[in-house]
Amino acid sequence: MAQINEHYQKLRAGYLFPEITRRVQAFQEKNRDVKLIRLGIGDVVLPLSPAVVEAFHAAVDEMADPDSFHGYGPEQGHDFLLETILEHDYRARGVTLNKSEIFVSDGSKCDSGNIQEIFGIENKIAVTDPVYPVYVDTNVMAGRTGPINEAGRYEGMVYLPTTKENNFSPALPDEKVDVVYLCSPNNPTGTVFSKSDLKQWVAYAQENETVILFDAAYEAFITEADIPHSIYEIDGADEVAIEFRSFSKTAGFTGTRCAYMVVPEKLTGRNPQGEKVSLNKLWRRRHTTKFNGASYPVQKAAAACYTPAGKEQIQANIAYYLNNARVIREGIASLGLDVYGGVNAPYVWIQLPAGIDSWGFFDKLLNECQVVGTPGAGFGPSGEGYFRLSAFGFAEQIEEAVTRLKNQLSLKA
Repeated sequence: MAQINEHYQKLRAGYLFPEITRRVQAFQEKNRDVKLIRLGIGDVVLPLSPAVVEAFHAAVDEMADPDSFHGYGPEQGHDFLLETILEHDYRARGVTLNKSEIFVSDGSKCDSGNIQEIFGIENKIAVTDPVYPVYVDTNVMAGRTGPINEAGRYEGMVYLPTTKENNFSPALPDEKVDVVYLCSPNNPTGTVFSKSDLKQWVAYAQENETVILFDAAYEAFITEADIPHSIYEIDGADEVAIEFRSFSKTAGFTGTRCAYMVVPEKLTGRNPQGEKVSLNKLWRRRHTTKFNGASYPVQKAAAACYTPAGKEQIQANIAYYLNNARVIREGIASLGLDVYGGVNAPYVWIQLPAGIDSWGFFDKLLNECQVVGTPGAGFGPSGEGYFRLSAFGFAEQIEEAVTRLKNQLSLKA
């Protein structure tokens, strides 16, 4: 009989979002005529922009003509997209990278989960807490942790509390870690790292030979001029960091699927003999072995995001979501609750009243207001006492949700 990967059995029962789905379905079965407003899972609602759709259609037409048909493409991505990414996302910000350092994929969730495959299981992993669950769960699956303890933390993993007490900027580890996951703008808190914050992390990584896995999937939502969009804006970061980028929330590609990651050629790890090894080469080997490349029409659509028309249209969509975030922030604040995020990110992070835990608030919001959000405890122990609302919704739904909260929500335990 086939033996299972025993590490999967360490995972806490039910991934966060399936558990939300289960509770919502149970509510709907008893309340079939109730209109729910979903501000939980961060999925976009606005359609692809006209410039992107036009490029998509043109590429599909190419695929219908024998003279312009494309079969297998380069696994790393077509040159037209790689060059466009370099020009607009990096050179425009004074960052110099090579095409060989960019890897186009079908999503940042996949990338942030798959990247751990090139690291040995003996590595000590650090994560901010609260945290995007994929960072934790994929390392548990690989066997880098012990079982989960009563506090909700996996033994052997280093958790870095990230709460209002430290202004959502966690302290550097007081021990040496080998890999650390950072996310800015942050999911779930909606907060950001300043340039000085990132300088400290890069210095720590240089001193300790730590690899930073930097998730910048929401960088396009940054509105404040002094907030870095890329970790490579920090000197020396190309020696210590891998960066993840996505078209999903930026350009509405959640159903279209396209992203990319940067693995600098200067970045190295060590083999068991203590010799330095190129992580770029390791990832290239993994990427070309297990991935056949994003489809040609999708890559042409992604490239259209950088045209003048594409930029203007996509920025309008981002402004739409950020205005939704403003409405949520102001509405929650009017209830007397402390609220964070929503300025440089499409997520609003709410501190809950004393006596109400985050799953209890989920059920309260669902039953009293028919609004779905995300309990902070689902993102880690330090997320308890907080709640996330997503600005990815139609403006009229956002207004209605805030009205319901103001008129129907009881903040008593």
